[in-house]
Amino acid sequence: MSPSSAAVAEMLGGWRTLGIQIRTTSELAAAVEAGLPVASLEIVVRRVAGETRRATEIKHRVVPKSTLQRRRDRLSTEESMRLERLARLTAFAEQVWDEPELAHEFLKSPQPQLDGEKPIGLIRTDLGTRSVEELLWSLEYSLPA
Repeated sequence: MSPSSAAVAEMLGGWRTLGIQIRTTSELAAAVEAGLPVASLEIVVRRVAGETRRATEIKHRVVPKSTLQRRRDRLSTEESMRLERLARLTAFAEQVWDEPELAHEFLKSPQPQLDGEKPIGLIRTDLGTRSVEELLWSLEYSLPA
């Protein structure tokens, strides 16, 4: 089962960061459309990669460095969509693996089933994200990839 919208919202920092309680997909969609807080980006990236150089690379995959320097409070809708994808894939990977460290390593490592791509690099598009979700589904249910 893929993560709920509430679980994705928690991954994004929960009500303290988002400023609202999110329980449904439509509430999450409205928050993404309005622009997620820049702080949510920091929270998700820190969870996946800690305080490393790799964290900076991941952050700039979601929002380019020059653009991020101009962002004060909220991300654009497009940037928020990429961040939501990252949060959703992170929540899903953590669900598949019982140990978050293993889930995060999966997200950051090249995967043969994804033509050698790193799952985290595929968040830029919906199709890329779907490919990672399909792989996670096959891992969750022990299906051939």
